[in-house]
Formats: sequence, C-alpha cells, structure tokens
Amino acid sequence: MLRRPLLALLATLATTAALAATLPYNETADAKAELRDALAQAGQSKLPVLVIFGANWCEDCRALDAALKSGKNAELMAKSFKVVKVDVGNFNRNLDLANSYGNPIKKGIPAAVVLSPDNQLIYATRGGELADARHMSETGIYDFFSAHAKHQ
Repeated sequence: MLRRPLLALLATLATTAALAATLPYNETADAKAELRDALAQAGQSKLPVLVIFGANWCEDCRALDAALKSGKNAELMAKSFKVVKVDVGNFNRNLDLANSYGNPIKKGIPAAVVLSPDNQLIYATRGGELADARHMSETGIYDFFSAHAKHQ
C-alpha cells in the first residue's frame, strides 16, 4: 500500500528536479561570490563580465537565456564575456548588487551590465532594453550584445 504513494512522490521529486535543472537562475546561489569568481577569471582572460539580472518566473528572462545558449549568440557569449546570471526573485533578492551598478532592473528584467575585469561599469541597461527579449530576434540579441562586447 505504501509503494504507490512512495512511487508517486519519487516521480514528483524527479519531475521537480528536472524542471529546476532547466531554469536559468539559481535561486540559492551566492551571487556576490559568483560575481567575484567571474571577475577573477575575467582578469586572467581579459574578457569583460556580463551580469544578467533576471528571475525564473520571467518569460523574457527565460527567452533571453535560451537565445544566448544557441547559435551565434552562444559563440559570442563564449568568446566575448564571462557570464554571471543573478536571480532577483520577485524583486526581493540581490537588489543591493543591482543597485551597486545603477539599478539596471528599474525598468524591467532581464537587465544586463557589462563590467571590466577590474569591476568598472562599462555598460548597464537603463530603459528596459531587454525586457521584451521574447520578441527580439536572434540577430537583434546578437547585435545588442556584440555592440557591448566591443567596448572593452
């Protein structure tokens, strides 16, 4: 009798774990530590750090994440940036980090900042430039990030 409920529970846990593995933002990550690590790696590679602020509930955040993992956008990310994704939850997580770069999330998420390897702000979204990412084309996303990769 206990076998069926136990199997159902295990199936639910497996499904939940699989879904969590596909979500772009780690809600339990130490964003400051991940950023420190990326800046250290950037110092060695001389690449800028791209910090993308977003949340798993945000459709545009998930769309941007998927777009950055495929085709020419994935190639651009790999060769031009050290990427850190920062979860902002329901605008109740890592807000101090966003504020330290001029509050790029003020007009919506996803939002992005580009940092030099010595943590100097090169660029930050200010007007919700990526907040409609689900309607941006692959080329539009590529052009947006490519323009900011060149300002190194």
